[in-house]
Amino acid sequence: MGGEDGGEVEKKGRRKFAVLLCADDSDYVKKTYGGYFKVFVGLLGEEGEAWEVYRAAHGELPCMADVDGYDGFVITGSCNDAHGDDQWIKDLVSFLKALDAKKKKILGVCFGHQVWQVPPQAEVMAWSEKTGVEMFRYGDHILGIQGHPEYSKDILRHLLDRLLQRNLIQTCHAEAAKASLDAREPDREAWKRLCKGFLRGNLSWQPAVVPLASTSTP
Repeated sequence: MGGEDGGEVEKKGRRKFAVLLCADDSDYVKKTYGGYFKVFVGLLGEEGEAWEVYRAAHGELPCMADVDGYDGFVITGSCNDAHGDDQWIKDLVSFLKALDAKKKKILGVCFGHQVWQVPPQAEVMAWSEKTGVEMFRYGDHILGIQGHPEYSKDILRHLLDRLLQRNLIQTCHAEAAKASLDAREPDREAWKRLCKGFLRGNLSWQPAVVPLASTSTP
């Protein structure tokens, strides 16, 4: 089952969004923040809106008959390869194609953003030395971001420690990443305004490619 909303009673006429979780919550994030769904709602949600969660990595997706009831969808990050052969990834890709056909708002974060090359007619909005496509848009209804606007410094430090414990990152790289975190504060408010404005159709797009310091995780 999917579509959990924390027990809220849906009110007619209010905006409704869905978060498609593509990874399981870590014990730390679940205990400290209540899970990534609450992290995303805390970043993107506004009072009076309905937010629901589907655990896409476990095969949960909204029914197509219910899609028109949503104003937008957020695709989260994942440890998986966006181009992998897992059945849930194939199902998610098919679902996203159906959303695209309906011109539904889609915000893709990291895993939810990845393409080997941007789709035809897509526009690169930002790039960095590390990542050739930090952000792109497709029409006015799809926005992909390679970085993680939902991550706080605390979450990032915990993630680096987890990667170290699992030998998925070298100590020197983890220490360099932590030093970078201490040296500068990511402008989360700017990313927040961008993502919220996109989901609600309040952005005025500027036809410019912007170089960024990479927001991607190691």
